[in-house]
Amino acid sequence: MKIITKDFHISTRNRCEFVDIAGEVASTVAKAGVKEGDVLVYCPHTTAGITVNENADPSVVHDILLTLEELIPHLRAGYRHDEGNSDAHCKSSLVGCSKQFIVRQGRLELGTWQGIFFCEFDGPRSREFTVQVRGE
Repeated sequence: MKIITKDFHISTRNRCEFVDIAGEVASTVAKAGVKEGDVLVYCPHTTAGITVNENADPSVVHDILLTLEELIPHLRAGYRHDEGNSDAHCKSSLVGCSKQFIVRQGRLELGTWQGIFFCEFDGPRSREFTVQVRGE
């Protein structure tokens, strides 16, 4: 089995934002030369995450961020973590730090409206994510 790993750097601009990284993932898959397998997208941060959702209409991302903020507000009485980013840790845990996708016929398999997003919950920051392609 072939395994190709590539690290990416990203700079976020807002405290909470989604950055579409599907292009970077698809490019890594295409260059890997794997015809059938999978790809893992991983975020090594405790206040960020990776998700998949619609990338055709930016209001979807807006609505997700709005909902997360309503469910887990930035400033809330009772938080104990001293850094002021308890909400970001909670949001990261809910969203998750990785996603796995199918590689079929040498291409990243996504639905028609799907994008892959790096989710920033404690920015702006300089961040990283890793793409690992595995297969034959």
